[in-house]
Amino acid sequence: MQIHDNKLRADRLVFYAQDVDRLDSELDSFLELCGARCALLIDKEGHLVTRRGEAINNSIESISALIAGSFAATKEMAHQLGEDEFTILFHQGARDSIQLQLVGERTLLAVLFDQRTNLGLVRFYAQELGRQLAVVFSDMAARPEAEGSGLSADFTQDATAALDKLF
Repeated sequence: MQIHDNKLRADRLVFYAQDVDRLDSELDSFLELCGARCALLIDKEGHLVTRRGEAINNSIESISALIAGSFAATKEMAHQLGEDEFTILFHQGARDSIQLQLVGERTLLAVLFDQRTNLGLVRFYAQELGRQLAVVFSDMAARPEAEGSGLSADFTQDATAALDKLF
C-alpha cells in the first residue's frame, strides 16, 4: 500500500495562490492576443483549475467534466487508430467554437471563441501559451514539498485507525 500512497502523492497537482496567479496572468495575456472569449484550465480528471475571460452561462463544473470526458474518449479513439493520443481537439458550432489542448501530462486548456477571432490565431497563440504553462507546471513540480502540506507517511494507518475508532 505504501507504493500506491507515494504514487498518489507524486501524481497530485497542488496549486498554491501564487501558482494560480501566474496561470491567470498567462491566460489573460493569451486572451488579449488572440481575442478569444474565455480560457479554462482543467485537470484531466475534470476539475477546474482556473478560468479567465467572459463568464460561462452554464455550470462551469459540468463543462469542465465534459471537456475532460471528451478528451478521454478521444484518447481511446486515438489508440484505436494507432496513435498515443490526439493533443488538440477542435469543435465548431454555428456561433461558438472550442479548442481543447493537452498541456503537459495532466492539464487541459479549453479555449472558447466566436467570430470575433479565428482558429488560426487561437492555434498560433495557444501553442505558445502551452509552452509557457509547461514552464509554470515544471516550476511547480520542482518545488520542494513544504512541511505539513502533504499527507504524512503514516496517513493510511492513521486514517484506518480513526475509522476503526469511529465505527
